[in-house]
Amino acid sequence: MGWLAPEMLWAFVLLPAPIALYVWAWRSRKKSAVRYASLRILKAVQGPRPAWRVHLPAALLWLTFCLGLLALARPSAEITLPSDYRKLVIAMDVSRSMLARDVEPSRIEAAQAAVRSFIAQLPGDVRAGIVTFAGTAQVVQAVTDDREALLAAVDRFELQRATATGTGLLFSIHVLRPDLGIDLEQAIYTPSAANWPAAVAPGSDRSAAIVLLSDGRRTTGPDPIEIAQKAADLGIKVHTVGFGTEHGVIPGYEGYSFFVKVDQETLKAVAQITGGQYFYAASAEELKQAYLQLQGKLALEKKQTELSFLFIALMLSASLIAIALAQHRFAPLHRLLGRRQGSSPPG
Repeated sequence: MGWLAPEMLWAFVLLPAPIALYVWAWRSRKKSAVRYASLRILKAVQGPRPAWRVHLPAALLWLTFCLGLLALARPSAEITLPSDYRKLVIAMDVSRSMLARDVEPSRIEAAQAAVRSFIAQLPGDVRAGIVTFAGTAQVVQAVTDDREALLAAVDRFELQRATATGTGLLFSIHVLRPDLGIDLEQAIYTPSAANWPAAVAPGSDRSAAIVLLSDGRRTTGPDPIEIAQKAADLGIKVHTVGFGTEHGVIPGYEGYSFFVKVDQETLKAVAQITGGQYFYAASAEELKQAYLQLQGKLALEKKQTELSFLFIALMLSASLIAIALAQHRFAPLHRLLGRRQGSSPPG
C-alpha cells in the first residue's frame, strides 16, 4: 500500500488528543455523579454490563478519527482489475506471402488456427471485429460478441496480392471508432488531410485496441507509421505480431519463387508509437503463445487505485455504530429522568 498524500500522516501526532479529552470528561462525569440521591438507583437502571462496554462507543469514535486521518493521506494500492477494453479489432495480413510453408502447414493456416483459439478464449465482456488486408483492406466481420460469427469470418479469409499494412490499420481504426466519420478514401491517399479529432495521450483510450498480424512489408497504401501516429493520437493501442521465419519462400508462384521476410522494424515501431506491444513468432506454437500473452493483456491490468473511499465508508459505519450504542446505553437513564421530572410538583 502507498500514499498519495504522505505528508498528511503527520496528523497522527493528534491521536492522543481525543484520548486525553475522553479521560478528562470521564473523570468530570464521576465527580458530577454525586448529585444523584443514590448511585445504586442509577446502576440499577443501567443494569449489569461489562466494564469494557461502557467505553465501547468512545473507542469506536476514536477509531473513526484514525480512519479519517488515514483517508486524508489518500491510501492507494496496485490492484489487478478487469481491463477497460470493450472493443477489439483483429487485423490480419492475407497477402500471398501467407502461402509460405516455412511454418507448417502454411503461414495462413497456422495464423487461422491461432486466431480461432484467441477468439474462443476472449473475455466475455470483449466484443471483437476482424479486418483483412492485402492490396487493400476489408471488414470481414463487424464488431460483435457473437463468437461463432467471428470464427466463421476466419474461415472466409481469401489471399490477395500486395500488402497494404497502413490501409489495414486505417480500416481497423474506422471499425473501432465509426463515430469519427473518417473519410477512408481521403485518408488512404492523404492521411493528414482527413478530419481527425484533437490528439490525446497514446494508449489513453481503454475501451478499444487493435491486434495486427503481418508476415511481410508494405508494398502499397499509406505508410503504417503515419497511420499508427493517428491511432496514438486517438489513444488506441496497437499490438503487433510479426509472423514467419527470416527466410520464408513462396515456391513456384506463377513460375517464380519469392523470399518473404517479416518487416519487424515497422511492426515494432507501430506498437511503440501507440503504447502497444510487439510479438515475434517463427512457428505455429510461438504464434499461439503470442496470442495467449495478448489475451492476458486484454483481460487484466494492474492499476494504482486510491482507497480513500473505503476508509471513509469504514469511518461512517463506525460512527453510526458508536451513536447507536451510546443511545442504547443512556436510554434507561433518559427514561428515569423523564419520570422524575414528570412526578415533581410544580414550582
